[in-house]
Order: sequence, then C-alpha cells, then structure tokens
Amino acid sequence: MHSRVERASGGTNIPKSHARRHRSSLSKALTVIAILLVGGAIGAIATHVVQQHNRTSPSTTTTTQVSGTGGNASSALKVTAEAPTNGSTGISGNAAIVLTFSDPLSTSSPLPTLTPAVAGTWSRGEKTLTFTPSTGFIPQSTVTVTVPAGATGVSSVAGAELAEPTTEHFRVANGSVLRLQQVLSLLDYSPLAWTATGSAIAATDSSSQIAALYTPPTGTFAWKNSGWPARLLRMWHPGVDNVFTRGLIMSFQADHELDPDGAITPALWLALVDALSTGTLNTGGYNYALADKTPPESLTIYHDGSVVLRSPANTGVAASPTPDGTFPVNTRLRRQVMKGTNPNGQHYADLVQYIAYFHGNDAVHYMNRDDYGIPQSLGCVELPLSDAAKAWPYLAYGTLVTVIN
Repeated sequence: MHSRVERASGGTNIPKSHARRHRSSLSKALTVIAILLVGGAIGAIATHVVQQHNRTSPSTTTTTQVSGTGGNASSALKVTAEAPTNGSTGISGNAAIVLTFSDPLSTSSPLPTLTPAVAGTWSRGEKTLTFTPSTGFIPQSTVTVTVPAGATGVSSVAGAELAEPTTEHFRVANGSVLRLQQVLSLLDYSPLAWTATGSAIAATDSSSQIAALYTPPTGTFAWKNSGWPARLLRMWHPGVDNVFTRGLIMSFQADHELDPDGAITPALWLALVDALSTGTLNTGGYNYALADKTPPESLTIYHDGSVVLRSPANTGVAASPTPDGTFPVNTRLRRQVMKGTNPNGQHYADLVQYIAYFHGNDAVHYMNRDDYGIPQSLGCVELPLSDAAKAWPYLAYGTLVTVIN
C-alpha cells in the first residue's frame, strides 16, 4: 500500500512506440513567426525590437523635459493620450495603436517601436501617430509601445523633445477555444477530424492564420473512429475549455517543449501557428484509459478507437480511495521509490515502475502484489509488471484517465 509523497530523481525516458515526440521549441516558433511576419510578404514593418530596460511610463500622460536651451517645462513635448490605454487588457488582436502628442511631431522624429515586433504601418496625423497592424497580435501577448527619446515637436519651444523614452503596455485578448480545437484537430492531436465548410486557410498564410485565432472559420467536427466508449464521447464540447480540451493541449505542449500544464498562453498560440506552417503533425495517435473499480477491478486502454490493453488492476482502499472522475496524465517516470505511511502507521519505501501520474499523488504504475483486481493501494492504479510495461507508452502527457465505480 503506498502513495506518492516525494518523487525520486530520474528522467522520463519515454519509449518510441506510441509515445509523443518533441519536434520544435519555443525559440523555433518565435523565429518562424518572425520570418513570416517580418519577411516583407505581408506589409511594411515600421517596428523594431527594443531592449526592455530603462522604460518609464507610470501614467497615461507623460510630461517630458526640454532638451537644449530656451523654453520651460510647461511647454515641453508631451504624450497626452494613448490608445489602447496603458495597462489595459482584453484588447482586440487587430486594434490600431494611436498616440497623441501636445504638439505636431517633426517629420524627422524617430517612429515608436513595438515589442514583440508586429507587421504593420505607422501613419502621421497633425498631432498623432497611428499604427495599423497588417497581421494581428498574438492572443494574450503583452505589447509594449515605446516612443524613443529624441522625438521632436514643432512648437513654440525650439527643439523641444522627449528626453527619455516613454512606454505603454497593454494585453491582447485571448483567442478562440473553438479555433484552438480546430488547429489541434488539423495537427492530429484530437480524435476528431475538422473540415472547413468553405475554402481552407493556407497553412503558410500567417496573416490569415493569426486572424482566425480570434474569428474561427466555419466547419464541422467528426470522430475519426467509432470504437470509443460513450464516456469519452460525452466529454467533447466544441468551443469549451474542459478536461477533454486540456488533455489535447497538454499532449501538444509536451511535443513542443512547453510545460504540459494545459494552460492557454501566447507561447502555445505561437507554437500552434508554427506547427501549422511547418506541417508538424502528431504521429502518436489518441489514447484513453478507463479504470473500473467494479470487482474485479480493471484498467482498459484505447488507442485510436481500439482496445489495446485490458488488465486487472488494484485501486485505493476505503481509507484512501482512488478518486472518481477524469484526469489528464501530467507526469511520467520510468521508475521511482515511493515513500509514505500506511493507514496503520507503518512507513514504506516501494520501488515502482512505468509511472503515469494523473491526479495529485495518484498514478498508474506497476506494483509487486500477490494478486490484482481488488482495492490494495492508497489511491494509485496498480498493474502487473507486463501489463504496466504495455500501458506506459500509451499513457503519454495529456492522456485522459477516467476512474469509475
């Protein structure tokens, strides 16, 4: 009887058979997106990446000092308004950026910069600078707009200029969960196929792909295989960020060197667009595990709609039952010494193998027992050695494990 109290050191050592493979990294995603967005195929880019140090902008309106001689602070060039406002959130992915100044800017003034860099153009008004993106901002990204030092105004104060760079920050709205599901289907991470009802967006059309993250195209989902249990079918809900969707996200994250936590982040959106553009598809199929506590207890594993393993299993005793519900695999270890205390107060340190954690300290793994099919663990799902070895490659990151009575 045991449960995990601490994890021993050791790598995951994922076997090749049916296991997820790491194919790209966030740095690759950033490089590919930069090439696609900045490469000149979409539009003129008037932004440059700037370093993040020495930034100031505690308020929306920034008073600047006069450089040189003559004049006074009250007449200095100022940024009087910013849209979106500094610190705002939920901004549209294609929102224009408008900066308003106290005086008309000189035509020789350097243009503001955006971090991260985005394709688009700056246009000048009498006292304004407006940036119009030609692709769109990555969902949930934080955009920094920097007006560089040296920006000069045409005013009664000769040579009035911004003595220091001023910055504003805003956060872009999240993308569509429905589009996320569509992309994961297109990349073969889902047991459902998605087909556009109209013309499909070209995988390399980064501008249209980013726009679709906010406004998904119409289409239909269909299960690829008919052998899935009804419990899994009932979990699927288009446009809903539930455990089913989080499992898909975690599977993708594990393959692309992201933390497999199921969180929807700018890095995830970037990696999804990158995977589409490079045609990097999942080759591990889709897996699902069902642990049944009805005697004799068992674990059944499905791969692409077919049963690949049905094994006797031990679940938790009454004092520490295995929780009912559905949970994605979040940690995998080839072997580990599990330490803890039994309900009778006796301490233990058991070497276990082929471990896939799915809920807190609960995992599917091998445990040496005289028999299987009855409650014996402290919450884990224990398997015989040969069955645990067969199950482990299918219990990849994000694989859903459902426990039922």
